[in-house]
Amino acid sequence: MEVIYLHHPYEASQIKKEPVVLAMGFFDGVHAGHRTVIKRAADEAKKRGTKLAVLTYDHHPSIAFKTYNKPLTYLTRLPKKLELLAELGVELTYVVNFTSEFAQLKPQDFVDQYMVGLHAQAVVAGFDHTYGPENSDMKHLPQYAQNRFDVIEVQQVNVDGKESASTLARKLVDDGRLDTLKHILLRPYETTGVIVHGEARGRELGFPTANVETTPGERLPAVGVYVVEMKIGQTWYPGMASIGYNVTFGENRPKTVEINLFNFSRAIYGENVQVRWHHYLRGEVKFDNVQDLIDQLAEDEKQSQVLLSKL
Repeated sequence: MEVIYLHHPYEASQIKKEPVVLAMGFFDGVHAGHRTVIKRAADEAKKRGTKLAVLTYDHHPSIAFKTYNKPLTYLTRLPKKLELLAELGVELTYVVNFTSEFAQLKPQDFVDQYMVGLHAQAVVAGFDHTYGPENSDMKHLPQYAQNRFDVIEVQQVNVDGKESASTLARKLVDDGRLDTLKHILLRPYETTGVIVHGEARGRELGFPTANVETTPGERLPAVGVYVVEMKIGQTWYPGMASIGYNVTFGENRPKTVEINLFNFSRAIYGENVQVRWHHYLRGEVKFDNVQDLIDQLAEDEKQSQVLLSKL
């Protein structure tokens, strides 16, 4: 998949001089609803004999409009989003730098420059997609299109009776509801990071852990213990993870992500890893003594092994 990064106003020479079917959206999570939009655009591109293209953004549009009191996090950072789009058959992706100047484009100017200007024969987007500051919804798009391209609006997609939407998916991550999240994403939720040194306390307990420094901008599940897999190199390894503050060993401790891989003894400091979050086991508990913690970890491992064997 070819990726072209655009900063407004872009140079005309950056745009491929060929017709496309253009799917539009931020596509955070690339969930079931997003995949329906991409699939509809792919079918249209095949019918017309053109390339399947996507117009998306480098960060969430809200950054240009509001103040955040903590860093914004995503279900899929841009590299992962592009990887998933490529897997879905997208051939060309335009990534626009969403700036204040870009955000101020009137709907007609947006359509002229970022739909007609990208040589769209058809534009495909979800029913709730917007593209400008006023009257910029899918209902008004045909009047701005002026018969220069076809407008294809994809209706709401429900999964298990709930709308497949990024807002819901983020809430599910925050609540640790990974089983439900998997139905919406159509894949296990993933994060990335690098293995760093920790306190080595897990090794003392008989459950050595890999300490993951999570990639900035990625959204972590809620505090708790989880069934996971971790990818090192090209191999996925089964394990269990703890997101929390190690409250058994004191107060006011930093939040950590620690993963115990089963039957694994290699030194992996500095490895870039991926983590698949499969299932929430329990919340973080402050144990009265170390032996109680060890007993619980043994039970966590037993449950994790059973659940992983069913995947």
